[in-house]
Amino acid sequence: MGTVDSARLPPAFEDYADESLAQAPAGGPGKNGLLEATVARAGDGPTRLIRDRVTVPYHLTGTLDTDPAPGLTTLVAQEPTGGVAQGDRHRMAIDAHPGARVHVTTQSATKVHSMAANYAHLDASLRAAEGGYLEYIPGPTIVNEDARCLQTVTIDLADEAVVVVADVLVPDGLTDHEPFGFDHYHARVEAEYDGRLVCADAVDLRPAERDPRDPASIGEFSVVGSLYVFAPSEDGTATEQAAETVADTHQPALEPLVDALHERIGDDERVRAGVSRLPADAGAIVRLLGHREADVTELLREAWDEIRHRTLGVGAPADRRY
Repeated sequence: MGTVDSARLPPAFEDYADESLAQAPAGGPGKNGLLEATVARAGDGPTRLIRDRVTVPYHLTGTLDTDPAPGLTTLVAQEPTGGVAQGDRHRMAIDAHPGARVHVTTQSATKVHSMAANYAHLDASLRAAEGGYLEYIPGPTIVNEDARCLQTVTIDLADEAVVVVADVLVPDGLTDHEPFGFDHYHARVEAEYDGRLVCADAVDLRPAERDPRDPASIGEFSVVGSLYVFAPSEDGTATEQAAETVADTHQPALEPLVDALHERIGDDERVRAGVSRLPADAGAIVRLLGHREADVTELLREAWDEIRHRTLGVGAPADRRY
């Protein structure tokens, strides 16, 4: 499964990578976290973790089987270090075999600390085989003053697979400074289906060069939430199926799904919400702008719940992290 190597780094991050660190080198011992996990499922049985490899600072304590969706298992990526520092390179690779169902999350928000040099890279590679269902719903990303954070997610889908990805950016950090006090935040999501690129979405914020609160960017808001559902099919369309057998994963019909998402979150006055279909009917994107992380997270969860009802026949699980 591919990761973003130096040849694909945004130009600014190539320059940051040349900056040396006084302590441990970038990507050195303790700063090169890796979490690889492969899950598989036989028939209508439970999804099992059949392979994993973890290096510091990641930690994985097996799986949880508390999700209401039949056969779905949960992986919680833990980071006992307390945050992401300059020079950190964290990579996650999740592989769902045919028919497997897995929900991947983090123990809490990801805190990106202030930096004096170099940058931090958070990379996730997600692969869902035929009929697989994979969710990557991490906690919010909190970016502190002077931080540089590159966040990349790559998705590889087979026929009849469904992948759901969420991201919430909180730009005011944990220190006493104004929002958007970080140096550079770049987040990119790319998805391929059958070897064809079906989504390439990027958020690139450099407050010193352009104020993100420009009306053409984020405007008056300070929290950005994104939710992606990828559900392509072989003929470029998805068909609505009644969830009579919830052990099956159903690809949602996109037009009714987009309409339902608009109805569920579009009129909430706490946020500005938009829902768009991806090209070639490969899925949909939800974007939320809000003043408070709690509001954006709540509405993102509402959208996620709607997607789950239309694909798994059950809603979103209880969040036991907080």
